[in-house]
Amino acid sequence: MTRLLLLLPLLCFLGAGAQKIVYSEPDRDETRRTTFEVIGKVGPNVLVYKNIRAQSFISAYDNDMKPVGKERQDYLPEDRLINVDFFPYTDHAWVIYEYQKKNVVYCEAVKVDALGKKVSDVRLVDTAHISITTNNKIYSVISSEDKNRLMVFKINSRNKNRYVLSTLLLDRDLGELGRSRHTIPMEDRDDNLGEFRLDNDGGLVFARFTRVNNDNISQASLLWKPAGSDSLYTTEIRIDKDKMFLDELHIKVDNPNKRYFLTSFYYTKRRGNIEGFYFYVWDGTTQKVALERAVALGDELRRDARGDASPKMAFNDYFIRNIIVKKDGGFIIGSEAYYTTSRLNNWNRWDYLYGPPYGGGYGYYSYSPYNNWYWRNRANTAAVRYHADNITILSFDPAGGLQWSNVIHKEQFDDDSDDALSYQVMNTGGALHFLFNQDEKRVQLLNDYVLSPDGAMNRNPTLKNLDRNFDFLPRYGKQVAARTFIVPCYYRNYICFAKVEYPNP
Repeated sequence: MTRLLLLLPLLCFLGAGAQKIVYSEPDRDETRRTTFEVIGKVGPNVLVYKNIRAQSFISAYDNDMKPVGKERQDYLPEDRLINVDFFPYTDHAWVIYEYQKKNVVYCEAVKVDALGKKVSDVRLVDTAHISITTNNKIYSVISSEDKNRLMVFKINSRNKNRYVLSTLLLDRDLGELGRSRHTIPMEDRDDNLGEFRLDNDGGLVFARFTRVNNDNISQASLLWKPAGSDSLYTTEIRIDKDKMFLDELHIKVDNPNKRYFLTSFYYTKRRGNIEGFYFYVWDGTTQKVALERAVALGDELRRDARGDASPKMAFNDYFIRNIIVKKDGGFIIGSEAYYTTSRLNNWNRWDYLYGPPYGGGYGYYSYSPYNNWYWRNRANTAAVRYHADNITILSFDPAGGLQWSNVIHKEQFDDDSDDALSYQVMNTGGALHFLFNQDEKRVQLLNDYVLSPDGAMNRNPTLKNLDRNFDFLPRYGKQVAARTFIVPCYYRNYICFAKVEYPNP
């Protein structure tokens, strides 16, 4: 095959002791329209899933990002595939997918090796019967932080007052550990279910909340099912409806301390200005609330984080992007200013946050374990400009007290899509790396800001593109090893992948 990048070096070093960057060479069949997902590192190789004209492939790249295999995944149907998830391990990866055949949705699994080759028979995980043809997800698959537990679940919402949650807990070899079925009262027609998380023991936790007409959250509760238990427990989150309204709810499992951490921005007025963070921590050992607190954001931070807004409105365009739990039970929260501008419609935070909670009238609640921020924007809506601006990082102690804060100042925008906007975080143990594109003299450069445990922020030497048509997509990147990050990138009309490797300290 004629090489597309004859003049582009595959390996470059940016300064002594700096990051090592290796680029894959794009394939002529893999255009910008290719759907892809970085699976992770399996054996010595990096695996990437690609869907090209409805056909599914897994490509394997060696340590120099040279292709060592591209396997067609024939077991994935071309016209009936609804969703596919990947769970990488040391020497294999599980492919868990769902598709519809007549009025049955099948959830199945296949094991692939370090070259992306199918090395197991197709395993039937579960089935669901529906009355219509759909492209919406029925099943969701989540994993614990250590990846030793997986859970497949579905939510039957045919009865709008009583949802039925069916779960299947699996070990890392997809051995069945238990099935359960629970009824969830949905007493208010505006009740919704939020994020689902799985702890390292196999316990499930999620939120239920009431939101009227795409508005603020006025009622919420935390629900959890301990591993090995057939019971689903509920604790109400006490919200003073006259004094506090919540934004999007986020849940993080604190595995070392066996706690569930829930957080949200909060308001003191309905659709008012964001005032600060609300924290709710449930202790799984004592079965009691360990922390319930609202922390207002101070004037100095507001002035630093506000961009073009007034200090009072400084955080109104911010969304929580990252929650990192510290060993002592404290936590770090990263948030980003994101919005769109248009001559046709005004920016509406609540429409962006929630959208329709149901996937259609087929009787199942279409839950996605990922915020819609992570999915590639294919709409190319006319007359819309996407913006992703400042990043604010705050560190809190176990009691919810603010320890330090920092702001990364950036301005990103694009009129076509938001693929190249926003950022990704890489955790190297001793530091957090914030990777994002920044326009400098009409050239998009990949910036690397390094945050130390004490809150000090430094900018690494710029990771510079060697070609003006070479664009990184950091938000779709993935950390695949302790000091290795895979980031997709565009070269002209083609998709390729870069490996950013950090030296040992």
